[in-house]
Amino acid sequence: MGLAVKLLLSYLLGSVLGSLLLGRLRGIDVRQHGSGNAGATNALRVLGRGMAAAVLAIDAGKGVAAVILIPALPFGPDTPWTPILCAFGVVLGHVYPIFHGFRGGKGAATLIGVVMGLMPVGAISIFGVWVAVLVSTGYVGLSTLCAAVAAPLYVAWTQPGGLASPMGGFALIMAAFVFYTHRENIRRLLAGNENRFERVMLWRRLSR
Repeated sequence: MGLAVKLLLSYLLGSVLGSLLLGRLRGIDVRQHGSGNAGATNALRVLGRGMAAAVLAIDAGKGVAAVILIPALPFGPDTPWTPILCAFGVVLGHVYPIFHGFRGGKGAATLIGVVMGLMPVGAISIFGVWVAVLVSTGYVGLSTLCAAVAAPLYVAWTQPGGLASPMGGFALIMAAFVFYTHRENIRRLLAGNENRFERVMLWRRLSR
């Protein structure tokens, strides 16, 4: 019963989306503009840098809270699986938020927070992959997909038990889930019409 409550709390926390909360301050539903996604990338397009940074902080912050604070509540089992199950809950809440008609984001920012909470050193390495791909290609979606692949590779290389461990199972399932939520990005990448942030492409700036 206690574990079920923690999972529910994680899901409800995930259902609080930064882009929709902050968008209301400007009378904007970001899902009606740009790419139609309720994540930090579309918030950057629609609301600007400051708001997008705040959205990223909110969405990543709830990921950290779900795997550190909620498992520490004084009820329910305390097992290695509890933070991981709470991680699933908060990500599902972000993608399918009950407070917003089950139309949320793709879960990338929340997963950043989850990884920061579960394996801080790994988060640095995985974020490094994300940044490297972004500044070389300008594609946020591709960066996220590459980071999703890097996560289980990192776990396989560094964690006891590798991919057979609870963390390994989580990394594999979340990588598959990221590919699922980014399926439209994959289609656009293959078709050659994915949105690109050229201003972050470092090599192009240096070559000018």
